[in-house]
Amino acid sequence: MPNQRFDVLGLGNAIVDVIAPVDDDFLAKAQLRKGAMQLVDEAQALALYDAMGATMIVSGGSAANTIAGLASFGAKGAFVGKVRADEAGNAFAHDIKAAGVHFSTAPALDGPATARCLVLVTPDGQRTMNTFLGACQNLTIEDIDADMVASSQILYLEGYLWDPPAAKKAFVEAARIAHGAGRQVALTLSDVFCVDRHQQEFLRLIRDGIVDILFANESELHALYQTSDFNAAVDALRQDKILAAITRSEKGAVVVKGLETYEVGAAPIENLVDTTGAGDLFAAGFLTAYTRAQPLERCARLGALAASEIIQHFGARPEVELARLAEQSDYLRAF
Repeated sequence: MPNQRFDVLGLGNAIVDVIAPVDDDFLAKAQLRKGAMQLVDEAQALALYDAMGATMIVSGGSAANTIAGLASFGAKGAFVGKVRADEAGNAFAHDIKAAGVHFSTAPALDGPATARCLVLVTPDGQRTMNTFLGACQNLTIEDIDADMVASSQILYLEGYLWDPPAAKKAFVEAARIAHGAGRQVALTLSDVFCVDRHQQEFLRLIRDGIVDILFANESELHALYQTSDFNAAVDALRQDKILAAITRSEKGAVVVKGLETYEVGAAPIENLVDTTGAGDLFAAGFLTAYTRAQPLERCARLGALAASEIIQHFGARPEVELARLAEQSDYLRAF
């Protein structure tokens, strides 16, 4: 096995988030499904942006958020994702490097602009996302550094990568390299509508052993196994013999490994602002503890703590040092 350089290598869509508070009437007029992520073209993105009013622009992307969170805990993270050599692409590269993440993917010199996700946040904290994939779609096998994959303890992949065909091939090749080097592969299902689009293929990834660790929220798990019964979905996870971490919003999280089940309550919060990135940061905390060989309940608690920080402000990157937050947390000390 090659020497380990990174705890987790994330492979995902490199996206700049454009966030705006809206009300439910705005969503209705725009004919948007609340809480969903839909893909839009550049013209649709521009039209929606013009209607959004005051916005906040921050770097995002599901796997990128996870790796940034992991770095905030003091773990060694790297990220692979495609941007264009434009203003947004430069901002993305600057932000993820500033977070302490290794990022060396060469930017595209031509083609579509850097990806943008227009995030509409309603007063209840729910986010409705409209994503222009742009340069993300040009992530290819050529962007995969085999040595980097082989020297990372865990390869972390986002379900959104299954949308662009070239990125899908990069996803599968990276997983092959990781397993060839004796590493583990984790997948986050990303979004319930992403699961609806690729349900059978995601099940095949699990059942063919391409994925070792699964992250999902409760709705995504129901969509994966096409059941509204949570216990039935958990039983299906057991049959598929995969380590799974399932987030359940205010009900906390459940970790399933074979016949073992670990349940943790949600970490306390003072004010719910924006749920964008909650699952991403849960994965960051979980994987930080997991790569340090900590008990699975501790992994889930560290994930829940990270999620509690991110939902109390706009944006999906931590505003405090998560390692210090963990040191000071009564929620963790209770374990």
